[in-house]
Amino acid sequence: MRQFAFLMLAILAVPAAAEEQAAQAPSAPRPVVSVIVSPETTLPISYVGTVVARIETDLGFPLAGTIAESPVSAGDIVQQGAVLARLDPEDLDATVRSAEASVAVATAQLRSASDARDRAKELADRGAGSETRLEDAERGLVAAEARLEQARATLAQAADMLALATLTAPQAGIVTAVFVEPGAALSAGQPVLRVAAAGEREVVIDLSEQDVAPLEEGAGFEAELVANPAVRAAATLRSIDPVAERTTRTRRLHLTLDTPPDAFRLGALARVRPVAGADAGMVLPLAAILDAESAPAVWVVDRANDTVRRASVTLGDAIADFVLIADGLDPGSEVIVKGIHSLEDGQSVGPRVPE
Repeated sequence: MRQFAFLMLAILAVPAAAEEQAAQAPSAPRPVVSVIVSPETTLPISYVGTVVARIETDLGFPLAGTIAESPVSAGDIVQQGAVLARLDPEDLDATVRSAEASVAVATAQLRSASDARDRAKELADRGAGSETRLEDAERGLVAAEARLEQARATLAQAADMLALATLTAPQAGIVTAVFVEPGAALSAGQPVLRVAAAGEREVVIDLSEQDVAPLEEGAGFEAELVANPAVRAAATLRSIDPVAERTTRTRRLHLTLDTPPDAFRLGALARVRPVAGADAGMVLPLAAILDAESAPAVWVVDRANDTVRRASVTLGDAIADFVLIADGLDPGSEVIVKGIHSLEDGQSVGPRVPE
């Protein structure tokens, strides 16, 4: 019986001793979420925009009328001077013919007034006519000349209006939209179609006020097609719309593409990334910075002994959730980016877990 009691005591003591040893054993260092920093030429943020023509114009007629012909469709490539649409010229032709008849009448009246002035002058020179009659004839000649000039001006105006009834392309480009079809009645200035110039192309993106704040005109970007990321082109921030869009409160940015490949077609989606510059330094998430307002620092892992140390850094520009590190880090340094507020200087850490 005593042997059985001693055996039970020994069995119960084994788990207690194991728990005491486990409590006394040091815990394994925790893994850390970190990144290996290196000089960056682009920031790890991107925006998606649309490829558009830098110059896109809505074209219409400066006079009212009915469209008689529209030989182009959306997507057509047109050259400068190509006919895009014509108005029904019936009324305009009638106006031109009426103006031509007025010129003919005024010309005949001028000849009659000139002959009358010549006869009055001849009679006055021989003393057979009065000076008053000569003065009346000269005034009649001046009036006839004025009527002829007026008729010619009316004819020129009618001819110009007839010419305006033919809409031509002001420059080479692509028809991107057709708003009305033949037979439609137009008011003066109503858009008929839209033409995108074949020259410069750009990417337009819409960003929030927070994202726009650190950007300046002239900033560099790298653009790539969403459908084919291997197709790339450099881009430059040309302008930022001064007024925010009313419903979304975003501002539109215009990025001019520098000699883009033909694959950057109008309407294509493009992904753009801000270019930091070769000498801008390292890029880290803002969440990796300690005391960013007063004494910015980061946790750097020393893999020689698997410990962390606090390293002071100099911050550069911040864009979105990232910041440039201008000084304080060497290329290849391992920087902890998560859980930074639960570390101590010299603390042992475990293996690296990529972000």
